[in-house]
This record gives sequence, C-alpha cells and structure tokens, in this order.
Amino acid sequence: MSQMPQQAAPAKCPSCAEPLESGDLFCGACGYDLSAVPAAPPDHPTLTMGAAGVGPSGVEWPPPEPEGSGTPPAPHLPTDLPGTDSGGKPLPGSTPPHGSPASPPPHGSPAHGSPVPPASGVRFDRPPEPDDYPLQAPDPRVAASAAETAETAGTDEAGGAGEAGETTELPKVCVACRAGRVDDDGYCENCGHAQPRERDHMEQEAGPVAAVSDRGLRHHRNEDAFAVGHTALPDGTPASVAVVCDGVSSATRPDEASMAASRAAIESLLAALAQGSHPQQAMHDAIVAASLAVNALAEEPSSAREHAPHQNAPACTLVGSVVASGLLVVGWVGDSRVYWVPVDRSAPAARLTEDDSWAAQMVAAGLMSEAQAYADERAHAITGWLGADAYELEPHTASFKPDRPGVVVVCTDGLWNYAETAEEMSEVVPADAAVRPLHAARVLVGHALDGGGHDNVTVALLPFPEPPQGAGSA
Repeated sequence: MSQMPQQAAPAKCPSCAEPLESGDLFCGACGYDLSAVPAAPPDHPTLTMGAAGVGPSGVEWPPPEPEGSGTPPAPHLPTDLPGTDSGGKPLPGSTPPHGSPASPPPHGSPAHGSPVPPASGVRFDRPPEPDDYPLQAPDPRVAASAAETAETAGTDEAGGAGEAGETTELPKVCVACRAGRVDDDGYCENCGHAQPRERDHMEQEAGPVAAVSDRGLRHHRNEDAFAVGHTALPDGTPASVAVVCDGVSSATRPDEASMAASRAAIESLLAALAQGSHPQQAMHDAIVAASLAVNALAEEPSSAREHAPHQNAPACTLVGSVVASGLLVVGWVGDSRVYWVPVDRSAPAARLTEDDSWAAQMVAAGLMSEAQAYADERAHAITGWLGADAYELEPHTASFKPDRPGVVVVCTDGLWNYAETAEEMSEVVPADAAVRPLHAARVLVGHALDGGGHDNVTVALLPFPEPPQGAGSA
C-alpha cells in the first residue's frame, strides 16, 4: 500500500538527502543546485479522439471511425460528446453540450469547502488502531455456503420460490474444519479457529468484469478496496467499469478511505454513463466524487481531536477504467496502475498510467534511471492522493481506442511490485483472461502471494472490447 503522502516540492536534497528549508536554492550540505529539480511533471494531455495517437510503451492506438454526416441522434453516444483533458477542461475544439455535467473546480482549487490544514509530515505518535474493523463486504466462502443451502432448501413444497421479502439468516461455517458453526465472537465452535475478517479476501463479478482483493501475507488487515459494475449506455451499448483504491497506510483509517472512494466513484460512473456522459468526463467527475467522499471522513467532531490531536486525515489512491463503445478510458490519482494486455501476446502490452510518486518524478526529471529510482527507499512516496490533507486534486484521465481485443488490468502496487513492466505483466496474465476474468484475477493475486505478499493485493480485469450484454466469465 502507498506510503504517507509527501509534498510535491523536495523536502530533502536529491543528491545527499539533507533536509531542506522552504525557499532554499542550494543544499547547505553539498551545494546541490535545487533549481535543477523540477516540479512534479504535468499530466500528459488526453489523447484527442479525432486523431491517431501513440500511447505509453510506444503502442499505436488508431483513430476512431470518422463521424457520419447529419444530425446525431438523441440521446448522444459517448463518442459524440466532448471529453476533457486532465484538468477538467474541454478538449481542443469542443464545447460542453447543454445539460452536460457541471465543470469541475479550477485546477488547483480545493475539492471541498473547508479543508483540514495539511499534515506536516509522517505521524508516528498516533495511538494504535484497534484489531477489529467494520466489515463492509461479504465473505465469498460464506456466500458460497449460503448459496448452496438456499439451492437445496430455498424452495417451497410446490417447487417455487418463497414469498417476497422473506429472509433467513444462515449460520456461518468454519473455513478451517468446514464443519463447525462460527459463534458471535468469530471463533469455530468445533475446532476453535478464529475466522478471517470478511475483508481479508474479497471476490466479485459484475457481468464481464471481475476483481479479487487479498490482505496479503504481511499486513494485519486489508486496506485496499475495489468496486466493479456494468451498465448500458442510452443506445443500449454495454459499458464495463472497475475502480481500485489503495489506502495510505500511515494515514488514519486508510481502509475506510479506500472503501468510501471506491463506492463513491462507481456510483458516479454508472450514473453518468447511463445518462450518456462521455466516459472520460464521467471518469473525471467520479474522481472528484471519490475525493469528496474521502474528505468527508475527516469531518469529525472537534471533541474527537482532543484525545488524538496528531491524527492526520484518511487518504487513499484511486485508479479506474471504463470500457464502452469501443473506447478504453482510464483515470487515476496516486500510484495504482492500469495495464493493457492484448489477447495476441505477439503484440506489445502497455502501461496506461503514470505514477504520482517520488520515483516517477526523479525519472521524469532525468535525475535517476528507472531502476535506480524504484530501488530507492523513497520510491513509493506518493505525490498525489485523495484526502483532506491533499494539497490539490489533480485527476488524470486518458482515452484510447485499441485496434485488437485484449484485457485491461487495474491494480494496486501490491500486484505490480511483482510484475512492474508491461512485458512482465503480460507474462503473468493468463491467456484466457478476457473470457475468464475472475479466474485470471485469482491467478494474479496468487502470483503476488507467491512472490512474498508483502502488501495488500487488489486487481480488477475488464475484457476489451466489451462483450455483448449477458456475457461473463466462463
């Protein structure tokens, strides 16, 4: 999971790591010229959908088909409406249509009304958090057990389903002995094993999209979260959506931040797409909605701060993808990633996002090679995140139009740490991932666990192009 957010301006000398004061032009220890360290690299402009573009890793994405003549039908298709650049402004030569979503706040303006003052740095003096945390997602093992019981005993004597509104609470079965019942304290009455928290391992399918999240082997809880879904555009064209969030581990309540962000983003995306918004505009607005949801977690009573005055605000990263109407749209803040892996593995794979991290800044500035930067202990210090302590919200968005079928991999660094380059990711993604996304997601999580499982692991897979309605995992 991501490390504590860092300021975009270097807090230490890039040459000798000596702490710097605000306004320093030279390092007092080694004399390094600090003007040579540029600010965080600006987000690349979104690829204009009317012209061919070259995506990351040199993969060429062909332009969309030319628009037909005449008045476009109502409601508009996503490709008929203008997208936005990463700052939320309309693409060159386009104007927002009447009734389109309201423009986001100006670049650099706060995304909420009363931001909490930025944290001064990493907090080591906050009290330890409890061992037990709220459980927001059902345990897939319990869900499977419930499904089996309902299948055998859920019909009435006439063979039909029970009356609407009737619910039956089924006992939980121990995941260790598979025989004992689990008591209210979370222990098996037969073998005594403590049961895993429901969020330790989560799996979900939504139409053709699937995601898996696991606590990993080193952390005491899972601070990742995901949300997947699918909907239909106004013309009936299917659309798939996936959002993955990684809680900032050294912030307060990172598990709550990631869950709130993923839920807010998926709700915003599905609603906007169903109304006909351009997928890229929908992605931008979803990131803003997720930011507001995480900011709200910091709005606690003043009395709560009296007993823990040094707590910083909850924070997380976010990455998401939409596959709709022949477009592949990505959006992100932080260091979680999206990869493109074609079905034909002779074609090159590609990474579609750029990290908001210290390592990425050093590489972009030409101060370090990629190998040197990611080997540094500061590599995973993020420079962009969602949370009230964020200095500004900079949603990154981009659109692509692949010319061949493939699968979109949306993941946290708990996976890409074990398959960092696009080529490495392509090697570990199963060949049938586009038709069996849930199986493939399980394989990828297993790859990270086999590699050491040092972090929480979350991955979502979206087939491209979007399969017809009703198609799902084989």
